[in-house]
Amino acid sequence: MPGDAPLPYDLLPEVPSFTVESDELADGAPIPLPHTAGSGFGRPGDNVSPSLRWSGAPEGTRSYAVTVYDPDAPTGSGFWHWVVVDIPADVTELPAGAGTADGLPAGAFHVANDAGAKEYTGPFPPPGHGPHRYVIAVHAVDTENLGVDDSASPAAVGFTLWSHTLGRAVIVPTYAFEG
Repeated sequence: MPGDAPLPYDLLPEVPSFTVESDELADGAPIPLPHTAGSGFGRPGDNVSPSLRWSGAPEGTRSYAVTVYDPDAPTGSGFWHWVVVDIPADVTELPAGAGTADGLPAGAFHVANDAGAKEYTGPFPPPGHGPHRYVIAVHAVDTENLGVDDSASPAAVGFTLWSHTLGRAVIVPTYAFEG
């Protein structure tokens, strides 16, 4: 049942939190249509990554990673919608639309999400499956280079982040597709 899966960071050791905000998203609120999966998935959305800006990261932060994860996907392992690593420490925001192949700041890169795309893929839960939660996290990282390349899986990035995360900022909007 959607909403029953644990949130991923509840299962990891606690780290300090900081602030993440978006012009389009709010914690617990529905994701607006432009930020959901588009015609490639037979949906009405535009597949535009939301704007994100963050502040208050812990001292010693040398880079950031951004992840978007659906713990409610009917896969048994959730679904990674967006994984970006090696965002330079002086970058504290990504504008809406930065989730494209060439929309990231210099030095940062995408790894393939669970749809196989090296970019943002918006929510596309099954019709009538109820609202899914989308865990959008900005991870403050203790190294400039996480030590993975663009062939890494989201799970490998998550495993590597586990030992390099100094702090994490999270926002959890929702989305349901009724078809």
